[in-house]
Amino acid sequence: MHHTDAHTEAGASPPRVTGAEDTLELRLTEELLTLLGDGGPPAPASPAHHGSPGPPPAPAEAPPGAGPSGPVGDPAAWGPAATSAGEFRLVPVEPARDLAVISRWMNDPAVAAFWELAGPESVTAGHLRPQLDGDGRSVPCLGVLDGRPMSYWEIYRADLDPLARHYPARPHDTGIHLLIGGVGNRGRGIGTVLLRAVSDLVLDHRPRCARVVAEPDLRNTPSVSAFLSAGFRFSAEVELPGKRAALMVRDRAHRAQL
Repeated sequence: MHHTDAHTEAGASPPRVTGAEDTLELRLTEELLTLLGDGGPPAPASPAHHGSPGPPPAPAEAPPGAGPSGPVGDPAAWGPAATSAGEFRLVPVEPARDLAVISRWMNDPAVAAFWELAGPESVTAGHLRPQLDGDGRSVPCLGVLDGRPMSYWEIYRADLDPLARHYPARPHDTGIHLLIGGVGNRGRGIGTVLLRAVSDLVLDHRPRCARVVAEPDLRNTPSVSAFLSAGFRFSAEVELPGKRAALMVRDRAHRAQL
């Protein structure tokens, strides 16, 4: 798996686009609220292309290993986390519902500089497919804050990933990648709040995991800073394919102190 950068607090991005994409986000929000049991009328399925109408997607089959006994477990079953920014949940990605909005985030220049997935939706789809069709060692998720999708996450088994060739991995090390999708959620400390919440979810629901790790690009100073503020420590500089990264580690043993 290609390791993208955990993008949390980015700089300037293009002006907000209105129109069909707002409609798409509204439909995503309604569908996710219904999925999460938070009330509201059932919404039509969010289409994959710019808010144009389309038939509801077929029910997605769970990828092999993505259930509770899979390498990562089932983030959907971890439940909500109460944070200072609101109620936060991880919702595993369903391409028919989520591809368009994730692709739009990937085309934000501030995100594309580190994730390198700008382009048509097929580029994002090609990045998601190996995870969704794989054995569950990496689970892509939407981050939903107070019912609104606003971030993209990958929860993965770092000890089973090519990353393990580049640092002294331990069994059950769990890694996270993150991007914040909306400009309004950047630069306000939300990345830090959510990094702490998600790493707590991992440690709470994966008892054999002693460490949560991440490898943001060293050039992405706001991202590294967000990890430090979220209780991660800087462990080492590591040379990865395509980037020099900061290996960030949050230890279960010190989670209460940091």
